[in-house]
Amino acid sequence: MMTSLALVAFGGATGASLRFLVGQALAFPIGTFAVNLAGSFAIGVLFVWLSGRDAPLAPLLITGLLGGFTTFSAFSLDALRLVEAGRLGAALAYVAGSVILSIAACALGLWIARSLS
Repeated sequence: MMTSLALVAFGGATGASLRFLVGQALAFPIGTFAVNLAGSFAIGVLFVWLSGRDAPLAPLLITGLLGGFTTFSAFSLDALRLVEAGRLGAALAYVAGSVILSIAACALGLWIARSLS
């Protein structure tokens, strides 16, 4: 357990650092857009390559590196796994709910923080 946690932590720090560097290199919001596309592509490839194998590096690469790089990649994989499982309604609810409620939560957080300032 501790080894997996250390791998996730190291991968997360690396992924977040890479996301920061991409954001510095590309103008807003192109950096975020590029990170989301690259992370979603990479998580698809890694998920297939690592599925059904004894993959001790999965926590490092998927949860850590790509999770730190972009949580959008995990969101994309979760949505597609629901679709592949034949749960289209759940996938649509997950996507719509995640996007709409996340934007609403962000707006609420902005409103509360601004009202307290």
